[in-house]
Amino acid sequence: MAGLGCAAEYAAYIADRGGAILTQAQVITKVDWSRVLNDASTASLTIEPDVDCCGVLGDMRAMRHWVHIYRNGSYVWGGQILIPKWGAGTVQISAADIVSVLNRRTPHESTTFTNTDLTDIAQWLIEDGFAPDDPGHSVTVLAQSGVIGSRDYQENIGQTGDYLRNLAETGLDFTAVGETLLLMPDDWSASVGLITDVDLPDGLSVEEDGTAMATKWAVYGDTGSGIVGVAGGVHPYYGLIERSIQDTSIKDQVSADAAAQSRLNASLPVPVYIDSSEVTLSPDTGVDIARLVPGWCVDVATTATCRNISQRMKITGVSVSADGDGESVKVQFGPVSSSEDN
Repeated sequence: MAGLGCAAEYAAYIADRGGAILTQAQVITKVDWSRVLNDASTASLTIEPDVDCCGVLGDMRAMRHWVHIYRNGSYVWGGQILIPKWGAGTVQISAADIVSVLNRRTPHESTTFTNTDLTDIAQWLIEDGFAPDDPGHSVTVLAQSGVIGSRDYQENIGQTGDYLRNLAETGLDFTAVGETLLLMPDDWSASVGLITDVDLPDGLSVEEDGTAMATKWAVYGDTGSGIVGVAGGVHPYYGLIERSIQDTSIKDQVSADAAAQSRLNASLPVPVYIDSSEVTLSPDTGVDIARLVPGWCVDVATTATCRNISQRMKITGVSVSADGDGESVKVQFGPVSSSEDN
């Protein structure tokens, strides 16, 4: 398996919304890109254009054009340009991935799902969101969520991206890699490699988030509907920690029960996070950067702190920054949701 490597060469292309290449970004002085679980990721570029490129970059327009970023010849990020900024001798680009397009789309027809896997609901939301005007996308389902629910969507009401994030709170994960949207269950635990203390030369911190913990969850629908899903209770070790939340998209008891159980799986036992957001992975880390995708997992083993960890952790975010001084790759890890009895 390829590692991160010591050197990284970047190239970027500005493309029309139909896919035609407008120009290559010449002389990239700084590039930042990320991958995010259950949300839109962002990227930014600073370019020193040559004479031939400068005039073409002047034709670049926010929301019309896209930027595609390559690292050592491999495609690592793509998204819609949100904020282009032209300066004397430099051009700066801020962009967001294809999820951000869904943040600006609404349902285009009214539909109701009954006792349907959340993955199938998410697929409908994505396809419906892009149906009238597709910038070019694909959907890959790694596995069904295993969570059955009922949802009701009304034409022109609400944002599609918000509805996707709502599903992600009750048993589904999604992330974007380029123009591909990946769907997976919340307890997806396929590992892409091993990270140990030698891969984290600057150290890290291990954190338990007691504020995110619950031993009992109640999820209820519209006020007056009488629909309340409950999972959990008094825990033999932690005692009783109760959480309650309203989800108006839930229309039946089966959905409420599934949502409550999914939230319990994600919050018990107490979630453990490894913060490497200020730490650069070693270039010798034996994980290919192309495989550092949120939703997948990494086996993490660390004895650098008083709280030793040796377990599988979910990748929740990746941030990469490169300039003339080199490249830094930072990864955020969170707990893997458990479907086992707690």
